[in-house]
Parts: sequence; C-alpha cells; structure tokens
Amino acid sequence: MLALATNERINQLLLDHVDDGLWNTKPATQSGRTIAAIVSHMHNVRLMWLKVVAKGIEMPAKLERTSVTKQEAKEALAASHRSLDGVLRKSLASGKVANFSAGPVGFVGYLIAHDGHHRGQISMQLRQLGARLPDEVVMAMWDWPKLAREAVQH
Repeated sequence: MLALATNERINQLLLDHVDDGLWNTKPATQSGRTIAAIVSHMHNVRLMWLKVVAKGIEMPAKLERTSVTKQEAKEALAASHRSLDGVLRKSLASGKVANFSAGPVGFVGYLIAHDGHHRGQISMQLRQLGARLPDEVVMAMWDWPKLAREAVQH
C-alpha cells in the first residue's frame, strides 16, 4: 500500500531530524506531550486499531512514552506500519476492514490524517523549542513522489 508506506517514510524522515536532546524535553508551553510521548501515542494508536481490525495477529510491542528512545520509536513505527500494511492488503481484496465502516481507503485516510496531525505537533514543538526544522526537510516531507520511490526501496 504505497500511500501508507509514503506516510511512514515521512514519519521516519521527520524523526531523523529531531535532535536527541529535545526528544524528552517538555514543550515550551509546559503543557502537553513531549515528542517522545507524541510518537509513542502514534504507534500505540496503531496498535489499538490493529487489535480492533485484525484480532489475533502478532502485535508489535507497545511503547512507554517516558522511557522510549528515538531509535526504539522509529523501529516500533516501522513495525506497526508493516502490520497495518499487511492487514490493509488483505482488506483491499474484500473491500472491507473489520470494525471500520469506511472501508480500506477510508482507513488509510484516517491513519495518514492521524500521523499528519501529530507530525504537525512535533514540527510546531520543535519550532517553539528553538529547533525549527530546516526548510529543505519541510519541503522534502511534501515531496510525495520522491518519498514514494524511497518507500518502495525500503
């Protein structure tokens, strides 16, 4: 599922540019989640959906937002992506996703929107912490044709 793989490539690209020193830094507003907690939430919501739409499959491990490292989070996101990709490939054949009435395309849209929302939070948090993403990284995150080619290679 190329759209979902491209979305995951964007997640990985963003995380590659999060300074390790800011991973567990409290937001500048002093309320809300750390970047580690946001990424943990992204992965853990994927697990929640996997439990709902694909009962009985082997599940990646849940992340603990206060102790997860950036590398562990990157690997966990990749694992939950692979699990979702497998479920969605099977769902495309039937046109249905168990317990999700909007079907496979709607489910992909939901997953991408959820990740995109949290990527925006991470980007804003970096800016507020004085570590704005370089313009070339921001532009690269929008280059879906290139990222899709990269996603196929991974």
